[in-house]
Amino acid sequence: MASDTASPHPMPAADSPKPRRHRRFRRRLRTRIILSFVLLGFGLTTLFAFAALWASKYVENQLVDDVMNRNIDEYVRMHQRNPDAKPTLAVDQMYGRVVNPNDPGSMARLAADYPQWVSMPEGISSYTGTDEANQLLSYKVALRKTPDAWYYLAYDTRRANIAQQRLWWWLSLAVLVFVALSLALGWWSASKVMSPVSELASRLRAYRGSSNPRPLAPHFPQDEVGELAKSLDDYAERLTEVVQRDREFNADVSHELRTPLAIIRGSVELMLSRPDMDEKTRTRIQRIQRAEQQCTDLISALLLLSRNERGHGNTDVARVVDQLLDAHRATLGGKPLTLRVEGEEGARVDSPEAALSVALGNLIGNAVKYTKEGEVVVRLLPDAVEVVDSGPGLSKEDAARLFERGYRGTHAGHSQGGGIGLSIVSRLCALYGWEVGVRPGESKGVVATLRFSPTREASSAHPARA
Repeated sequence: MASDTASPHPMPAADSPKPRRHRRFRRRLRTRIILSFVLLGFGLTTLFAFAALWASKYVENQLVDDVMNRNIDEYVRMHQRNPDAKPTLAVDQMYGRVVNPNDPGSMARLAADYPQWVSMPEGISSYTGTDEANQLLSYKVALRKTPDAWYYLAYDTRRANIAQQRLWWWLSLAVLVFVALSLALGWWSASKVMSPVSELASRLRAYRGSSNPRPLAPHFPQDEVGELAKSLDDYAERLTEVVQRDREFNADVSHELRTPLAIIRGSVELMLSRPDMDEKTRTRIQRIQRAEQQCTDLISALLLLSRNERGHGNTDVARVVDQLLDAHRATLGGKPLTLRVEGEEGARVDSPEAALSVALGNLIGNAVKYTKEGEVVVRLLPDAVEVVDSGPGLSKEDAARLFERGYRGTHAGHSQGGGIGLSIVSRLCALYGWEVGVRPGESKGVVATLRFSPTREASSAHPARA
């Protein structure tokens, strides 16, 4: 069975692949604002902390180097003026030593006390290590070399390192404090920024289902949200006009079509009441009568869809199926096709007879149209109706696109039809909570299923049919 059309919510075919859903995580706008403030506060304070640490370290190194250079120069001058006197240093945390490079004994004592100093270059060098008590040492050594003496000046940097660590901890605490302040500021700003947007969304939700929504713009100031509210009001007004025109058009068309259809019905009934009519003419008039009934049912169903109104009723499913099969038997002509119904009678659905007739009529009509020979079986199930044909079946493309509006199957050929029949069926199913779908038959053909939740009225007067 090829398709005539499509559905926005069809029951998937048994062999059709399930579409992959790409879920994309999306944050709320409020969360984005708060996160932006937190990241901005964290980034700026972290950058400031690193800059402060670098500047502190740089300034400290420059100061220490400058102090050591000035002190070692003074140390050299004091020793050269009076080599026998022990020079004094004006700064604590320093240790000075003079070594005669021409005296092997003096160099040996230096190598024994400070082996790294023997090969160090002239200038300032940094050293780390441990003392006799296994305590961490960190110091800088300045060296000035003359032909008669080498002047060493060591500076203990442990206090500076401790101060640097304290500065690091204080800066880390400052980063945390500023991040917390950024979070609070971001939360407050997001609440202020999103408050009118939330109010706009709340007012829109309050208008849900209303056919005449009230204007939104007067409730907001002349800012971005006010412009958005004004645009929404304009859109709602235009959309309301379109919907109103559509409803008026559908009502007018329905009313205007019912009048000629009523005339046709009366004329046909009058003609069929004549006893002298020959059988061939009677058959043709009965076809006109069935076509009139189909048009009436279709108009009623389309009017319900246009109004999005769910009509109610207590429709006998088996009775509708019998009427549809009788109508199609009269159109077979010499086509080698058998139409039969099997299953249990008694199922009823809460819908007008016209809606069920249109839904089942399209499924049965497609099966009859595309089955050249064999049989079309309508199975009555407790909560569904199956239309089984022995036609050419469905391709994978047809199974995937069968319920798309305007799609005509590969077996449609040059047959009449605009590809909207099954679209109407699917819209009716969405309106009444039914499900429609197709699957390949056991050996060939197609099984079309219309599934609903009927209110069953089982009775002994309705035997099973086969």
